[in-house]
Amino acid sequence: MDPMDPVDIAYWIVAGLLAAFYLYSGGLKVVRSQEQLAPMMGWVDTIPMPLVRAVGAVEVLGALGLVLPPLTGVAPVLALVAALGFLVLQLLATALHLSRGEARVTGLNAVLVVLAGVVAWLATTW
Repeated sequence: MDPMDPVDIAYWIVAGLLAAFYLYSGGLKVVRSQEQLAPMMGWVDTIPMPLVRAVGAVEVLGALGLVLPPLTGVAPVLALVAALGFLVLQLLATALHLSRGEARVTGLNAVLVVLAGVVAWLATTW
């Protein structure tokens, strides 16, 4: 990675935003109770809490996967894997919302799909 390369700069901006989002979102799912999560994530009432916590852990690990491999130069392909994982996660989240009749809340999912796709594409430049 060349720190002055515009593609690398774009990667760090988009991946940084995505990682920050998933660190926050995943961290909440890992540490908060179902009652605390329900006002902001209505779907947690219909999903077993161990699965909610597992999704949160995957989000935190994925956020680390976007940042640590390219930062350290160790297995940078893991950043691509993390981005593709987020792409799949958001497609599944969109399907969950649609199955619950919540089409109006899928805008964030669409934005996250696009961001994950951009990060995956940028990660292929290494």
